[in-house]
Amino acid sequence: MLSRKNAFIASQKQKLTNQQISRRSFMQSMVAAGVVVPTALSWANQAMAATPKSGGKFIMGMAHGSTTDSISPLTYENGFQTVMGFLWGNCLTEVAANGDLVGDIAESFESEDAQTWRFKIRAGVEFHNGKSVTPEDVVASINLHRGEDSTSAAKGVVAPIQDMAIDGDTVVFTLATPNADFPYLMSDYHLIIMPSENGDVDVTSGIGTGAYKVDGFEPGVRLNTSRNANYYKPAYFDEVEVLALLDPTARQNALLSGDVHAIDRIDPKTVNLLGRAPNVDILEKTGTLHYTFPMRVDAAPFDNYDLRMALKLSIPRQELVDKILLGHGALGNDHPISTANPYHASDLPQREVDIDKARHHYEKSGHSGAIQLSASDAAFAGAVDAAQLIAASAAKAGIDIEVVREPSDGYWSNVWNKKPWCACYWGGRPTEDWMFASAYVADTEWNDTAWRTTDSAVRFNEVVLEARAELDQDKRRMQYAEAQTLIHDDGGAIVPMFANYIMGLSKDVAHSDDVAANWTMDGSKAGERWWFA
Repeated sequence: MLSRKNAFIASQKQKLTNQQISRRSFMQSMVAAGVVVPTALSWANQAMAATPKSGGKFIMGMAHGSTTDSISPLTYENGFQTVMGFLWGNCLTEVAANGDLVGDIAESFESEDAQTWRFKIRAGVEFHNGKSVTPEDVVASINLHRGEDSTSAAKGVVAPIQDMAIDGDTVVFTLATPNADFPYLMSDYHLIIMPSENGDVDVTSGIGTGAYKVDGFEPGVRLNTSRNANYYKPAYFDEVEVLALLDPTARQNALLSGDVHAIDRIDPKTVNLLGRAPNVDILEKTGTLHYTFPMRVDAAPFDNYDLRMALKLSIPRQELVDKILLGHGALGNDHPISTANPYHASDLPQREVDIDKARHHYEKSGHSGAIQLSASDAAFAGAVDAAQLIAASAAKAGIDIEVVREPSDGYWSNVWNKKPWCACYWGGRPTEDWMFASAYVADTEWNDTAWRTTDSAVRFNEVVLEARAELDQDKRRMQYAEAQTLIHDDGGAIVPMFANYIMGLSKDVAHSDDVAANWTMDGSKAGERWWFA
């Protein structure tokens, strides 16, 4: 009986928050349920304080952004661009604040065999130019990322699509092999649906279906947007501005001074101090974010297995977690799958620093001389310090690492995925297949280790395809465990740590109890989901 009463009270609180009932009705229902008036008043105040309110200009300070950034979603490679894309555009699906996959541009999606997928396009959705979204727009937008000539970062994500057809208000995807995770892939932030004309799409128009229209964009500086009055979902701010504030101190000062309302990637060294500020709340989420040091195996000396293994064995993982993350994260095991993922290989032994074995593999490699490691705090807060710790540890094994401090501006276009060894971060993905398709399979542009041709890499690509098509969960778990083991052993990825998302918010900013952890800033959708208290 008590649980039924509690459920009723919780339901009434939620209805008041959602403005489905009046304060008066709420009070009457509480008194009828036997709640004393002072308690009912307190609950009413709390519920109404949580009610989203419209209006105001919301300003975010992001630890990302470069003068080489483009508004074209084909090129998105950092957190600033992800937030930008989700302000002006939408995908077929989205990861909701509670972590569930839901329809976005697609009203629904279904499949009987995981190989043929039907996505029913939501009626009444308009682009910023007034054009209604059609299945033809969806096909044209997805086709931008397909084909041999595509330079899209999502080329590997859509590679499984064999054919697309239109059946009334539905887009039918036929895949080369079954893929139970395919609807997740359609929420990738590159796959924004844009208006088309005779199959052509202007990828630099910034015209989408999103909650906000682009008013101005200065690459590496700021994005200005204003509310889309015809948006098909709730959104609360009148305007949203996004600032590129790469320096951690500048970001935190902007929050403390009230120049911005929210920032991401707070330096773990200062999070406790910042949290004591009277006008700041700290929001921390554990997800799939991980910090990496990718070695490109198509470039010397990283084409040598023993040299790669020597470096992996010389990494002081626990020291990095303790000194760089200050406990706001966990150990990595040289593969990108988090314990938050459903098929994490928990039985794979944790790699630990072993100087004697590192020295053995280094001597076996035959290498001599300095090895350059490029780093910048544009990769993650403390990346340069982390590189120095790695160099100091490797020196004990006789490995000479020269840390090259790279400029923050242009890091993602001039250093990452170009120089043989550098610092990097990955936001991770909700599913194993999506993570592998984004950064590890042979045909993705973002394979930042260039791990494609070794015997283990070939087997990895085979097992990813096998797991993608496997519907038996136990068999799939074994296949993904093999994939993680292959990367751990032979791949070029050094993944020493998984980091929490640490964000700072003005106390003027409110959000629901559920905050997505698939990317920073509520799945990069804070501009749509948050409001002023």
